[in-house]
Amino acid sequence: MNSLNVQRELLGISAVWWREFKVFWREKSRIVSSIVQPLMWLFLFGSGIGASLSVGSVNYRDYIYPGILTMSVIFGSVFFGLYIIWDRKLDVLKAVLVAPVTRISIFFGKVLGGCTDVLLQVAILFAFSFLFPSVNPWGIPLAFLFLLVTSIALVSLGLALGSLLESLEGFQVISAFLIFPLFFLSGALFPVDERLPPWLHGLVKLNPLSYTVDGVRGALLGINTYPFYMDLGILIFFAAAMLFLGSILFSRMN
Repeated sequence: MNSLNVQRELLGISAVWWREFKVFWREKSRIVSSIVQPLMWLFLFGSGIGASLSVGSVNYRDYIYPGILTMSVIFGSVFFGLYIIWDRKLDVLKAVLVAPVTRISIFFGKVLGGCTDVLLQVAILFAFSFLFPSVNPWGIPLAFLFLLVTSIALVSLGLALGSLLESLEGFQVISAFLIFPLFFLSGALFPVDERLPPWLHGLVKLNPLSYTVDGVRGALLGINTYPFYMDLGILIFFAAAMLFLGSILFSRMN
């Protein structure tokens, strides 16, 4: 590929990214809901359960803060694939696909757009970290790295689902069956230790998002089951696999 083609592909990626960012920025209700929902989990659910429960020396609300950050990434990333179906129904996707760039470039532009949207939400949630006394602010950059890699994987997964499905209702049903097990089996709301039933402990270990929660919790609270390099290595492998799967399915989309 010569330099002119490379420039054209990079321009296509940036154009798609900018379009996705503008769509997100114009939907103020989407931005507000993406912030309010995690805060409700933290201050209503976390404070309610935390009134009678703590995990070691950390109160329960602080303990689930990394899990709720991960929850925000899960929901925001996977549901980003819904916009593929909307664009297809409005014929916007058809106009994008006939552009003189490869579908791979369009896919990567959408991945970048989805990750930007999700990480902006996460950055706003990090701004509330001062409300959680146990959180170490110096661990935020490392936690952000874990969430970045996770968002790449899950946006790719959402786009893969959106490429396969043509019904909004079908996407919502399938994504719900996928999202809730990923979240509840990630250890976001409970410690992953020997007190868990063996079958549940096994499912948690198989869930790649368990390593997101573990890495973020280790960075922010100093509580982690696995070393950072193991958490990050598994997440990078997961992201690479989802990027490959998503790019293949997006390229074959009708």
